[in-house]
Amino acid sequence: MSAVPAGSEQPRRPPTELVETPCRSALQRVRGMWFDWSLNPYGGCVHRCTFCYVRAFERRADRPSDARYGRTVRVKTNVVTVLRAELRRPSHQAGLVCLGTATDPYQPAEGRYRLTRGCLETLVAARRPLTLTTRGPLVVRDAALLAEGGAAVSVSISVPTVDEAVVRSTEPGTAPPRQRLRALERLAAAGVRAGVLMAPVLPGISDGDESLAATVRAARDAGAAFLLVGVLNLTPGTREHFLEALAHDWPELLPRYLDLYRGRSHLPAPFVSEVSGRVAGLRLAAGISAERPPRHAQPPAPRQLRLEL
Repeated sequence: MSAVPAGSEQPRRPPTELVETPCRSALQRVRGMWFDWSLNPYGGCVHRCTFCYVRAFERRADRPSDARYGRTVRVKTNVVTVLRAELRRPSHQAGLVCLGTATDPYQPAEGRYRLTRGCLETLVAARRPLTLTTRGPLVVRDAALLAEGGAAVSVSISVPTVDEAVVRSTEPGTAPPRQRLRALERLAAAGVRAGVLMAPVLPGISDGDESLAATVRAARDAGAAFLLVGVLNLTPGTREHFLEALAHDWPELLPRYLDLYRGRSHLPAPFVSEVSGRVAGLRLAAGISAERPPRHAQPPAPRQLRLEL
């Protein structure tokens, strides 16, 4: 079973300031990852997950990585126009584009600005393979568009656990896990290759056998085409805020975490392998793949972009 948080519930979504900030570039080249380009229409994230690795990036950029993170969301108002220009450049190198590497592309601001939608329209029309990661049920709005990309498109729905008490404490600004899984079910029904990103698994909180099994069963029942797992990493910027939240919600686990992560950001390999092995067994028993679509799947024939006057 998952550990039950001791602290009182926090407000799910404090006031957020939306700051319209034009960008100079849309695509960021990535090295050493399974994708080639990252694309983030927004900066900052209202989800305010205690374990979010982006807090480390914010700290390095001299922006708040503590409890203030997520109170401001930067809206890259011209990102679609910039993306179109970058894709037209003769020097542009094709490759897999990943949305949602540093912020959720379907956080509430997307309902107003529709920047993720515009980026998807551009990428699908240009026949670029793409993948995205989200905790936002708003992704179902774009199910038909994502389906147009065929095998060149995949969607990972982040569901670290289906324990709602754990989610309320560690992901205070997100939709409940069952709502995310209903979104996955609708994507699958529309013909989109969608799966579950079960990360991060939290030691002593969501790594119990029953907790892991419940999440894998829920993914199977929602029609997940694949399931990937990862454990918690605590890099500077993320570490401080997570441990502060842990001391509030699970004070009895603080000594264990201080020991597990003493002098390191990543858990020891044997610990990671043990958790991954248990999830792999559950995944296989559920008949779920661990494979994303082919890295350079051929998208369908291009379609004409709508002329904007």
